[in-house]
Amino acid sequence: MSQKPTKELQSVAIRFTGDSGDGMQLTGTKFTESTALAGNDLSTLPDFPAEIRAPAGTLAGVSGFQIHFSSQDIRTPADHPDVLVSFNPAALRANLDDVRSGGTVILNSDAFTVKALARAGYTEDPRPTLADQFQLIEVPLTKLNRAALKDLKLSSREADRCKNFFALGLMYWLYNRPMESTLRWLEGHFAGNVLEANQRVLKAGYAFGETSEIFPRSFVVPRAKIEPGHYRNITGNTALAWGIVAASQIMDRPVFLGAYPITPASEVLHEVSRYRHFGVKTFQAEDEIAAASTAIGASFAGSLGVCTTSSPGFLLKQEALGLAVMAELPLVVVNIQRAGPSTGMPTKAEQADLLAALHGRNSESPVPVLAADTPGNCFDTVLEAFRLAVRHMTPVIVLSDSYLANSAEPWPIPDVASLGHESVPLRVDPAGFQPYARDDETLARPWAVPGTPGLEHRIGGLSKQEGSGNVSYDPRNNERMPELRHEKVARIAAEIPAIEVMGPDRGELLVVGWGGTRGAIVSACEEVRRDGLSVSNIHLRHLNPFPSDLGEVLSRFEKVLVAELNAGQLALLLRAEFLVDAQCLAKIKGQPFRIEEIRARIDAMLQEN
Repeated sequence: MSQKPTKELQSVAIRFTGDSGDGMQLTGTKFTESTALAGNDLSTLPDFPAEIRAPAGTLAGVSGFQIHFSSQDIRTPADHPDVLVSFNPAALRANLDDVRSGGTVILNSDAFTVKALARAGYTEDPRPTLADQFQLIEVPLTKLNRAALKDLKLSSREADRCKNFFALGLMYWLYNRPMESTLRWLEGHFAGNVLEANQRVLKAGYAFGETSEIFPRSFVVPRAKIEPGHYRNITGNTALAWGIVAASQIMDRPVFLGAYPITPASEVLHEVSRYRHFGVKTFQAEDEIAAASTAIGASFAGSLGVCTTSSPGFLLKQEALGLAVMAELPLVVVNIQRAGPSTGMPTKAEQADLLAALHGRNSESPVPVLAADTPGNCFDTVLEAFRLAVRHMTPVIVLSDSYLANSAEPWPIPDVASLGHESVPLRVDPAGFQPYARDDETLARPWAVPGTPGLEHRIGGLSKQEGSGNVSYDPRNNERMPELRHEKVARIAAEIPAIEVMGPDRGELLVVGWGGTRGAIVSACEEVRRDGLSVSNIHLRHLNPFPSDLGEVLSRFEKVLVAELNAGQLALLLRAEFLVDAQCLAKIKGQPFRIEEIRARIDAMLQEN
């Protein structure tokens, strides 16, 4: 039998969809790992319900995983999937509108029963009309999967749980992905009949694609041209965890992570806990304020204190964070933002905690705020947060979001030597040492670790006298202390690099973004510039203090557009700080920006008189 022909593509976006119990996240993750090994650039978007197990076959229970992979540099999981793989009618209905016109829809035809159609809200079978707009491919997935396992001692339920690996094998063949890494992973996680079943159906799915007349060809996406080096596939949460561990090694201090489980931040706690051999300590507290308080206690005792949380938990930590501000202790607080308010949509993306990070505490409580902008950048951002916290003796907030937390990209593994070595500046002078003396450059107090001879001092949450630590109600002293703390944070601006303007350094329109919106904004602006239009963009990682040249950069453009996943919080700050007429492209749908959404607003603003 002759081998089927292949067709070369530059990029493909695939979305796997099914019930939350169908293993869509695992399927997407394994396909992503195989794609990374194949040498493609990639970006992913896991999308799943918050419920542990919504009713099977309903829209509420649909889980999806989208991966965009390419031979070229890409920054987003793609606006629209080219291929939709749906395990049941509910998954089809929930995702069909996103598929590009003319795209491919692969269905598990066995799942389209009268009962399943009704449960998904269909009054009639949609398949007869799909061929008018899409390339429809129906595969009897359930029957083929069961046939591959007929001689194994498995119940129908146990056999059906393997069908995601049948579909994965089929997609491996269709896009020429290697499956050896998945087979090795299975060997490390399963045994007996379960191992045999998953390996068998993975290979059966691959063989079905190779032999079935349904698929006349397969596709190949050439390797991406990237800088030589060692890469790995990494998510934002993993990068945060590794950054926390790396901080301990680089700064030669123990790390203490206090956390309370919360979606989507729990994975950071789990990942960090695996590295006890690096001297890190993890503590699962009984509530959010206890998690923050234990981390503050660890900082007081000389460790690198850090706590991780998500939006609702971040608000619960604010009282304790105020104590760290008053006591001027180094502490890193990571807030992986999610849609709200209250418990909101725990698994959906939003970046609406910016104002809370800056002003969510009582009284005058200035805190440096950083925002990671890609999954890999989470590593660098948390390292910078530790450096600032120790150098300036202040708590530092790191903002991530659920999109960055769960999405993945190829990450060049850094050379540890290139990260530098920053010892903790205790600045202990046995002769006349003053634990309340401030550094002339940073205004930071020394890190007076308890138990060190000569460093006896008073500390607490009450207003205190400068120079002694004694409780003070003197009005002039009470005004002086927040002034010093504000100035201490403001001086960090001198250490922030100049803003990188992508595109012309002056002109008609500047697009401003922060956090996880970077990929969509940069891609949209590059697309506009390729069309010959003069549009520039900047992306802010330092949100308090702002870069010292931000006002000057904004002044060089006639119009400013701020794209953010909230109602306009950064736009509000830019208007107040720099008196610019910053317009806002706001999105609060629980989904990241699409390139086309930003492009449409740019086009509209350029057409305005």
